[in-house]
Amino acid sequence: MKRFFDVVASAFLLVILAPILILIVLVIAVRLGRPVLFTQERPGLKGVVFHLHKFRSMSNARGADGELLPDEQRLGPFGRFLRSTSLDELPELWDVLRGRMSLVGPRPLLPEYLPLYDEHQARRHEVRPGITGWAQVQGRNSLSWERRFELDVWYVENRSMLLDIRILFMTIGQVMRTEQTRQSGFATMTRFKGNEPQ
Repeated sequence: MKRFFDVVASAFLLVILAPILILIVLVIAVRLGRPVLFTQERPGLKGVVFHLHKFRSMSNARGADGELLPDEQRLGPFGRFLRSTSLDELPELWDVLRGRMSLVGPRPLLPEYLPLYDEHQARRHEVRPGITGWAQVQGRNSLSWERRFELDVWYVENRSMLLDIRILFMTIGQVMRTEQTRQSGFATMTRFKGNEPQ
């Protein structure tokens, strides 16, 4: 039932949102250049790595040494707008349609985090990752890693269609408030370094 809902809903949204998607593509091409999509490997169901797609939100600005500037400096007002409104996440609807993701589930993180999870935290990979999830509607990037993983596993253990629908409605409300998209002092969130004292 969940997969059927994901397919129907993601296909419907891709069609309905097509004009907005095209507009964003054009604006990114003008403001940030190409490519307009940001592609990155992320672990999905059972930890199997897939390619996640998002709209690009950072420039390729480099310092005098030729290296990319820190994320905070490359994320301009337009990129912040895309992230705060979650418009940068829209291409993930294609990943949902392809079966790599779900509309609701734990957010897919970086592959290098896989060996850092303890046994309990690793349970977040028992379901497909989501565009939004229980942790996202409880605080997004303002949460500590430990709290985020607790909420992810709580979702895995209590998932249902009713909970998914609740999370989707809560997500709409949160996006309209455009808050909690990053930790103070960082473009998004600090890196997870494992469960040892950091």
